[in-house]
Amino acid sequence: MIRPARPDDAPFIARIILSSQRGPLPRGWCDIALGLGEPECLAFIERLAVARARSWYHVDHFLVAEVDGVPAAALCAMPASGTLVAARAAIAEVAAESGIDAASIGERGAYARNCWVQRGDGDWLIEHVATDAAFRGRGLVQALIGNAPAERCYTKAGFVFAEERRDAAFEALTGAPGFRRFARAM
Repeated sequence: MIRPARPDDAPFIARIILSSQRGPLPRGWCDIALGLGEPECLAFIERLAVARARSWYHVDHFLVAEVDGVPAAALCAMPASGTLVAARAAIAEVAAESGIDAASIGERGAYARNCWVQRGDGDWLIEHVATDAAFRGRGLVQALIGNAPAERCYTKAGFVFAEERRDAAFEALTGAPGFRRFARAM
């Protein structure tokens, strides 16, 4: 079953976000930018998922695929315009509530700026796509809609490779050369 995410899905959404940012690598943007251990990272992301500021981390923008009533996969889909401003606002909100310096998060996460793909006003963004490890290999992401398995899913859903942004500093921190963008006319 595919359904909109709910506030009680926040712990699951946090795991999906962290997993999608990492892909096949040991660390992703939240690991690096937050500079926290995994439990603390997940707690921070869980708070982003229900923050007053609604960003691409918020449950309002997620669809969840369930298997036998258990959340198994999810993705965020939203208009691309204003995504960075909204994400910064949500991070600032949760950082302030957590006693964490938002400016430090921005500084540690700045490595990704050179790989950020710009989007137009009419564009939509699909982000934070992942399947819980216990449910992989069942085609759940395909039902909802970087790495080779994700790119195969996007291609099956009619998306085509549009551009790639690479940066040496990004690669040094993450092990991945940058971001690849896939697009599809709607």
